[in-house]
Amino acid sequence: MSRQNMTLEQKIGQMIMCGFQTAQINTEIKTLIEEHHLGGIIYFRRNVNDKEQVGQLSIDLQQYSKQFTDIPLFISVDQEGGMVARLDWDDITLIPGNMAVGASRDVELAYEMARICGEELLRMGINMNFAPSVDINNNPKNPVIGVRSYGECPELVSEMGAAQIRGLQEANVSASAKHFPGHGDTAVDSHHGLAAVPHDEERLFAMELAPFVRAIQEGVDCIMTAHVMFPAFEPEQIPSTISRKVLTDLLRNRLGFEGVIVTDCLEMHAISKEFGIPEGTIRAVEAGADLILISHRFTEQVNAIHALVDAVRSGRISEQRIDESVDRILALKAKRQMEKLTAITENYAEGFGSESSKKAVQLLCERSITLVKDEGQLPLRKDERTLVIWPEVRQRTEVDEPIIQAYTLATALQPSMSQVDEYRIGTYPDAAEVQAAVAHAKDYDQVIVITYNAVSELHEGQVNIVKQLTQHSNVRVIVASTRNPYDFNQFPEAKTYLCCYENRPATMTALAKVLLGESPTVGRLPVSINETYGFGFGQQLDSTVQV
Repeated sequence: MSRQNMTLEQKIGQMIMCGFQTAQINTEIKTLIEEHHLGGIIYFRRNVNDKEQVGQLSIDLQQYSKQFTDIPLFISVDQEGGMVARLDWDDITLIPGNMAVGASRDVELAYEMARICGEELLRMGINMNFAPSVDINNNPKNPVIGVRSYGECPELVSEMGAAQIRGLQEANVSASAKHFPGHGDTAVDSHHGLAAVPHDEERLFAMELAPFVRAIQEGVDCIMTAHVMFPAFEPEQIPSTISRKVLTDLLRNRLGFEGVIVTDCLEMHAISKEFGIPEGTIRAVEAGADLILISHRFTEQVNAIHALVDAVRSGRISEQRIDESVDRILALKAKRQMEKLTAITENYAEGFGSESSKKAVQLLCERSITLVKDEGQLPLRKDERTLVIWPEVRQRTEVDEPIIQAYTLATALQPSMSQVDEYRIGTYPDAAEVQAAVAHAKDYDQVIVITYNAVSELHEGQVNIVKQLTQHSNVRVIVASTRNPYDFNQFPEAKTYLCCYENRPATMTALAKVLLGESPTVGRLPVSINETYGFGFGQQLDSTVQV
C-alpha cells in the first residue's frame, strides 16, 4: 500500500507502536491492528516464553495484520544485552551489556555481539531493537542508565555504539540509538520525573551529542528520544520528546538525521504525569517524532490515537506533517523487508545459541572483568573453605526485573575448589539479614561478596555486610560488583575489588577464571570510580595497566 492510497486513520496507525499483556494475540492487540491500523508492536517479558513461541507470535501478528494491510509490522524489543534483556533463555545467545563491552575495549567483538543478537532476533520475527544506548554515563548518581552505557568517554561510546549499530543492521534488524540528546548526566529517572541536563551547547556537542553524530554517520535507522530537558536547546521547561527545537531544529536540521525518530514510552511519568499521554502524543508529533511508543495500557493507546486523529482533523497538525513521518516509516519497512519470517521450520532451533556465538560471548566477558584493587588476596586458595554471598533481585522496579538465577559465581567455582558454599541475600537486606549473613560467613577462610546495585547508590545493607566482614582479620574478603562499578566508594577499605558490570552466567564463568588465576585481567574501567581509580584503570595481578 502506498501512502497516497491510505486514509488519515491508516497513516496515523503506522505512527503508533504498542505493547500488550499476553504471550498470545489477545483481543486488545487485535482491536488495535484491525480498528486502529496499528503499525508497530513492542515485546516485554510478559509476551515471551521461549524462542519458538516468540517466533510463532511474530508470525501470528504479521499474518493477522496482513488481513487488513500489505504493510508489515514493526516488531520491536529492548534487547540491549547484559542486565537489560527481555529474552534471556539458556538456548539463545545473551550478549553482554554495554558497560562490559566498553570495559573490553574490543571493537570487533562489539560488532560481533550485535550481529549475533540481530540474527537471533530476526529469526524470532523481531525486526527492530531499541539498542544501543549511546548515553554517556558521566554522572555516577544516574539512577537509570548506569551499565546500559559503554562508559563516560564520548570517543569510547561513539566507537562501540557505531560498531553495534553496524552489527545489528547488517543482520537486517533496525537499530535505535538512544536516548537523544543524552540521558547519561541526569540524577532523576524519567520513569518517575522530569530530569534536566543543564550544560551549554559547546559541552553538549563535545560530550552528549557526539555518539549520536557518529550513529547518524553510521546510518542508524532510528533514534529514540529522551524525556529529559535540555535548556541549551529548549528554553521552555519541556522534555526533548516534545520539543521541536530538539527534534526538528537540532536532530533533523543541524545534525542531518533522515531516519525514524521514535519516542521513549509516553507512559513514563515525565510525559504522562506532566502532560497526559494524548497531549504528549500530539506534542511529540508536532515536535518531529515519527513513531510514538505507548507500551502498556490499552485505554491510553486508543485515546492517544484518537487524539492524534482529532488534532489533524481540527487543523492543529497538518496532514503534510503526518505524511512526512509515514513516508519515513514505509521506507524503513521496505528497506528492511520487515515481514520476512513466515514459518517456524524443523531446523528452527539451529539458528540460536551456537557454540561459536557463545564462545565469542565468553571471550568478551573475560576481556571485560576489571581488577581495581588487590592486596595479595588473589588468586583464591582452592583448598580453603570459601563462601559466596550472592544478592538476588526480588523486587521489580522500572530499571530491574526479578530473575531466578541457578548459575551463579558459586556454580562456576565449585568444579575447581574443594569447598564452595553460597549464601543468598536480597538486594535490599535489612539489619537481621545482614547479621545472619555475617554470622554465617565466620566459619569460612575466604568470602567473596557479590554486590548488585541498579540505582545510584548501593543499599546500606550490602555495604554493611562488606564493612563488617572486612573487620574480621581471620577472613579474606574479596568484593566483586555485578552492576554499577561505583560500589567501591562505599567501602574503600576492601582489600580486593573487581568490576563485572553484570551477573549473567557467562560473566560469572569469566570472574571465576580470574579469581582462580586461570585468566588474566585485561578489562579497563569505562568510567572513573574516583580520583585514584579513573577511566582506563585496570590492574593485573603482577602489574598495573593505566591508559
